[in-house]
Amino acid sequence: MQSVIQNLPAIPGVYQYFDKTDKLLYVGKAKNLKNRVKSYWRFTPEFTINLSQSPRIIKMLEEAVRLEYIVVQTEEDALILENSLIKQLKPKYNILLRDDKTYPYIYIDESQPFPRFEITRKVVKGKQISYYGPFPTGGRALIDALYEVYPLVQKKTCLREKKACLFYQIKKCLAPCEGKVTSQEYGKIVTQAKESIVKRKKLISVLEEKMTSLAMQERYEEAGSMRDAIVSISSLTLSSNIDLANQANIDIFAIQNGDERGVIIKLFMREGKVISSSHTYFRHTHIFDENEAYKQALLEFYTIDTPQKSKQILTAHTFEDIQQVAQTLSTRFKKKIEILTPQRGSKAKLTALALQNCQELLSRKNDTLMEQRIADLFELSVIPYRIETFDNSHLMGVATVGGMVVWSEAKWDKSAYRRYTLHARDEYGQMREMLSRRIEKFKTQPAPDLWILDGGQANLNLALQLLQEAKVNLNVIAIAKEKLDAKAHRAKGAAKDMIYTSNGLFELKVNDKRLHWVQRQRDEAHRYAITYHQNKKRKEDTQISLLNKKGIGKATIQKLINYFGTFENIHKASKSELEKVTNKNIATIIHSE
Repeated sequence: MQSVIQNLPAIPGVYQYFDKTDKLLYVGKAKNLKNRVKSYWRFTPEFTINLSQSPRIIKMLEEAVRLEYIVVQTEEDALILENSLIKQLKPKYNILLRDDKTYPYIYIDESQPFPRFEITRKVVKGKQISYYGPFPTGGRALIDALYEVYPLVQKKTCLREKKACLFYQIKKCLAPCEGKVTSQEYGKIVTQAKESIVKRKKLISVLEEKMTSLAMQERYEEAGSMRDAIVSISSLTLSSNIDLANQANIDIFAIQNGDERGVIIKLFMREGKVISSSHTYFRHTHIFDENEAYKQALLEFYTIDTPQKSKQILTAHTFEDIQQVAQTLSTRFKKKIEILTPQRGSKAKLTALALQNCQELLSRKNDTLMEQRIADLFELSVIPYRIETFDNSHLMGVATVGGMVVWSEAKWDKSAYRRYTLHARDEYGQMREMLSRRIEKFKTQPAPDLWILDGGQANLNLALQLLQEAKVNLNVIAIAKEKLDAKAHRAKGAAKDMIYTSNGLFELKVNDKRLHWVQRQRDEAHRYAITYHQNKKRKEDTQISLLNKKGIGKATIQKLINYFGTFENIHKASKSELEKVTNKNIATIIHSE
């Protein structure tokens, strides 16, 4: 390693330290690789660690035995590559913030004579597009409220019909489709609605009146829906009396690491008012570094394809790479972006408000106590705040599928569930296929803190091997039913769940809550996979029945499936491709469907 360090080029790049087992310890970026990496070490009178580094870096260097580096053209490229590698590979001594969501915005295209408000998560092309947000929660409730309170064009299809509809009759639309309102008059209504997105008191007041009226009419279900909308809209932002008079658009970030977990707070000020807020917890770490935390949070939030309203970002703490991140974001959005850490005045009050809310969120009861107990029991490297569990399902090799379920922050994250159509013949090959496909997605969908596999030692070894090849640090456990008698399987006979880990085999008592927690993860993955299998098999049975009716036998169908993989591929295949597998007559029957 010493010779590599002494011969590093004096150009921008990214460096990676590895331990004796070839696990990735740390990823860093440098404007000058030679100077940056050399600063970690002392070369005289002998090659030793520079003890002026932070305790975190010293501990990492004590474990490091190998260094690799990647050269890039600019420091900006190094910053982006560093962030990507941290997200993808989960190095042991880098911080990993799990905050890669895209938030919805409300937008309106005012180049149209009668524009509508819509929801988007990406930049919409157009010269007269106005964005409002982002809205981490409650955005849908807010846009629904606009259409409830103001007589806007309710549906995209309304104007195409050229005829007043039910919305006109119930006074929710002014029927521009029949010319009953001019674009100028309609524009005044749009202006009022736009103001209500930022100043929501009037909107909530009208909704409360409507809720009371519905309740008086004993339309309790509708009143309940209206109440839920009011709660959702009211909870969009933190309560604050801070109001900048200069119509400023500012984003505010605060990050704090607590005793059990850390938290990121984001506040979004539009036109001088805080209109929405969001928070995300991240795993507790003794190796917390503010510079890394703010770099990740900002680069992950401000992606190239999301609308960017604010030119000024406030952070509660200053950090080493603040100017470089500002430059990267300015390049990304093709406009000057400032990142400031205010020390006094109204802007400092905004960062203080964000920090105050960090403290309040960290003081709340932690719902992830069981995850901490799991980490202690199995000696995991981190508390698993996000867990992915895998299972596969098939019947005699038919409709072979896999399922991945996700447990995040003490609840199921069903939006992150994934289904896999698998092609391998044996269960080991199917698990390999599923895990390999998940690893391929780590670049855009970061690895979790823990994998749980349905299976024994073989599946555990497989996962560890695949992760080592990908140089990803990720805890893995496997749970399998072990037979206690000859009849034992999922449904019958005596069997006991055993848990396989890198630290050995665990046999927990049947009433152990930690075992119940792992079983719950496995059972949800099994439920999800088998539901997909049943649906897929039902569709395949229908396809087989249709082909049987056309005179195509079971053996021919199996031959086609073996070659093309799916019924969809069979139907997409050209006549000549089908003839290669079967014959001209059958190819004609299939192609004539």
